[in-house]
Amino acid sequence: MIFWWIVRIALWALAGYVAARLMNTSLSLIWNIVLGLVGGAVGSLAAGLIGIGSTNMLGGTLISVAGACLVIYLARLLLPRIKR
Repeated sequence: MIFWWIVRIALWALAGYVAARLMNTSLSLIWNIVLGLVGGAVGSLAAGLIGIGSTNMLGGTLISVAGACLVIYLARLLLPRIKR
């Protein structure tokens, strides 16, 4: 159980890091984890609305990256002080 959480947090951090690099934003490790977590929730919701789901960790990570990119995009629209 603990190992699963460690792996999951690592994947959230990876998703947040990849999204930050794709969107050209510099963030700390903590923000990468938060971004990956929120991105995973947003990505899962958005993917579920269009009928896409993941059955493994790779698919979940890709959905988290897409959701985190969406979160960064929306944050840039709403909060103009976020760096590009």
